[in-house]
Amino acid sequence: MVYAARPANNLSEDPEGQPVRRLALIVEYEGTHYAGFQLQANQPTIQGAIEKALTNFTGEQIRIRGASRTDSGTHAKGQMVDFLTDSAHSVGTFLKALNYYLPTDIKVQSTYEVASDFHSRRAATRRTYRYSILNQAAPSPLRRLTHHLVTGELDTKKMALAAQFLVGVHDFRPLAVGHPQDKSAVRQVFRWDVCREQDSVVIECEANGFLRHQIRQANSILVEVAKGKWPETIVRDTLEGKLPHGLMWSSLPARGLCLTKVTYPNFWNQVKASYEAD
Repeated sequence: MVYAARPANNLSEDPEGQPVRRLALIVEYEGTHYAGFQLQANQPTIQGAIEKALTNFTGEQIRIRGASRTDSGTHAKGQMVDFLTDSAHSVGTFLKALNYYLPTDIKVQSTYEVASDFHSRRAATRRTYRYSILNQAAPSPLRRLTHHLVTGELDTKKMALAAQFLVGVHDFRPLAVGHPQDKSAVRQVFRWDVCREQDSVVIECEANGFLRHQIRQANSILVEVAKGKWPETIVRDTLEGKLPHGLMWSSLPARGLCLTKVTYPNFWNQVKASYEAD
């Protein structure tokens, strides 16, 4: 089936003077071939692909908002986006039509018509990310795009203990080099869990927000702790600015990171209509 586009308009109001609708989507994507979520000049992004699909379907020039600006190469299972439209199509038709126009590595999982003041980023109270490490001797062709390979033995008990220093309210600037000095780097982390699932080590963290590269920087330190290179207290010392002179670490690659969930208080009270993929 081909979904025909309508003539473009400016989204201010419909011909009868009625306000436009606000729709929200839960989007899943494999971010390997994208320069992150946010629009960038001359580079493919998740936002750019979704906006192009919306234009192809509705004929409108639509700007979307995302709950989390995932980095280049980062994946998502539960990214929430919202936008304005004056299209009269049902939320179910939006899901099917957008998935028709979207590439195979980006797909809409659910669509909602929401209250006009819903804001996917500002209204979110928690964001949950999962980092997957393949801990075995040989690379896995099936997981090469979603897991970071670590061949040496990892002590997940030490890793889990070290991760607890990340929980709570902290200034995470030491884990986000380049964060603007005029912006707060204080975030509240609700949990930072580590567990082993057969040949994988999974790190799951939940917070009211994360700084750019914060998760991959922190997890890189946890891996060094798990290797026995550094003590568990290195995480606390990092946040307190007490590291030995010259001590450095590299950020883990983005391919292991996935945004799994965005949490909103009383979300269903703001939903007027919904549709989920089968």
